[in-house]
Amino acid sequence: MERQQRAEELAVQILKYARNELLVAFRFLDLALCKPELQAGGLETLGIDGKYLRFNPDYIFELYKQGGGELNHSCLHAIFHCVFSHPFVNPAINRELWDLSCDIAVEGILSELNMKQLETLTGSAMAVELAALEQGGKLTAERLYKHFTDAPLSQGEYQRLRDLFRRDEHSPWYAPPEQQRNAFLAAAGQGGGSEGGEAASSGSMTVEISADGSAGGSAGGSAGGSADGPADGPAGGSLQAEWQAISQRVQVDLETASQSFWGDRAANLLQNVQEVNREKYDYSDFLRKFAVLGEDMQINDDEFDYIFYTYGLQLYQNVPLIEPLEYKEVKKIKDFVIAIDTSGSVQGELVQAFLTKTYNILAQQESFFSKINVHIIQCDAEIQEDHKVTSWEEFQDFLKTMALKGFGGTDFRPVFQYVDELRRKKEFDNLKGLIYFTDGYGTFPEKKPDYDAAFVFIDDEYGQPEVPVWAIKLILQKDEI
Repeated sequence: MERQQRAEELAVQILKYARNELLVAFRFLDLALCKPELQAGGLETLGIDGKYLRFNPDYIFELYKQGGGELNHSCLHAIFHCVFSHPFVNPAINRELWDLSCDIAVEGILSELNMKQLETLTGSAMAVELAALEQGGKLTAERLYKHFTDAPLSQGEYQRLRDLFRRDEHSPWYAPPEQQRNAFLAAAGQGGGSEGGEAASSGSMTVEISADGSAGGSAGGSAGGSADGPADGPAGGSLQAEWQAISQRVQVDLETASQSFWGDRAANLLQNVQEVNREKYDYSDFLRKFAVLGEDMQINDDEFDYIFYTYGLQLYQNVPLIEPLEYKEVKKIKDFVIAIDTSGSVQGELVQAFLTKTYNILAQQESFFSKINVHIIQCDAEIQEDHKVTSWEEFQDFLKTMALKGFGGTDFRPVFQYVDELRRKKEFDNLKGLIYFTDGYGTFPEKKPDYDAAFVFIDDEYGQPEVPVWAIKLILQKDEI
C-alpha cells in the first residue's frame, strides 16, 4: 500500500514537471493546463473528463523513460480534448468514430505546432496520414466525424488509424447510459422526453454575433445537437461552461498577444477554437427576430368569454350571445428581403439550396403571415433582378423557375441603396430585416441601415471575411442546407 502511494506521488511530481514545461512553452494555455486535477487510478494509461486528469502511475513512468516529448505530447493531447469540448458529447454518438476523429484533430494541431517539447517516435508516420486527411478539409473533429460517417472505414483501416493516433483513453467521457442521457437533457435545458439526440431542430445553423450583440436571442449548445453528431454531454453544463470560457481565453490570446509569435504554426489550433466558440442559433428563431405586430385570422382564446357564450346558447337555444373573435394580434413576419450574391464565386446549387431552406422555414404557418412581401434580389456589383413574392405559392413557383443572373464582381452597397429606395417609395410597411447570402468578398456599406442585416456565409477551408460591427454574421455548413 505504501509502495503504491509512493508511486502515485512520484507520478504526480512527474506530471507537474511536464505541466510546468508545457506552461513555459505555451503560455496561452495556462488556464487549460492548470484546470484539471491529477488523480491516480481507474485507467490503464491516462485520460481526462474535464475535471480530472486520471492516470496509471506505471504508464506515466513508461512515458517518462521514453523521453520528455512523449509525456508532454500525451498530456497536451488530453488537455486539447477539453479545450475543443470533445468530452461533451451526444449520448447517441458513434463512440468509435468520434474518438478517432477527436484524436486525429488534436494530433493535427500538435503536429502543426512543431515544438521540440512535443516530439514523439510516431510523429513522421502521423504526418503522412495527416497530410492525406487534410485533402478533404481542415481537421476538426466534427468534419472528420462526418467524413468517416459518409465514407466508412474498413475494420482494418480503422484499427490502423486508431493505433497510430490514440494517446489517451476516452472512457471518462462516457457516463453510464441513463446518467449520460439525463445529463445531456439537463445541459440542453430539457427535463426529459425523447432521446437527447433528437433535441435539436433541423433548422439549426451556426451564427456569430457582432460586437454590439445585434443578433439578440440566446445561444444554444457548443457543438450542435443532432443524433449523429457531437453535442452537450455527460459532464453537464457547469463544467462545460468552464472549459468554454477557457477556450475563449485561448482564442483571444491567439488572436492578439500570441499572434506575432505563433503565426501560421497555430492556424489549425485557432480554427478549431473558433469553431468551438461560435454560438449556435436556431435559424427559425433568428428569422422570427424580424417579426412585426399584425392581425392574423384565428380564434383569440384569450379574449373569448365562455360564460356569456354558453349563457346565450341556453337562453336562445343555438344562438350564442358573443361570437369568438376571428382575429388575433400576433408578431409574425411580413416584410422581408433576401439578397443573393451572384458573383462568379457563388455556386448556383448552394443558392438554390439556401433559398429552399429559407422557404421551408418561412412557410411555417405559426411564424409567418399567409400574405407576405418578400423581395428576392440578385446582385453582383450591381442589381441584376428584384423578384417580389406575395404568397408562398409565388415563392414556390420562383424556386422552380429561378435563374441566376450576374456573375461579375461583388459589391454589397447597391442592394442596401436599392432597399432604401424601396422604403422611401413605401414598398414596405415595416421592414425589419435583410439576409444577404454571399461568399463575403466584397465592399460593405459604411453605415448601419435602419433594419437588421445578416450576412450568411458557407463555411470553407479559408475562413470568412470580417463583417462590419453592425452586421450579423451567420455561418452555414454545406450539409446544413
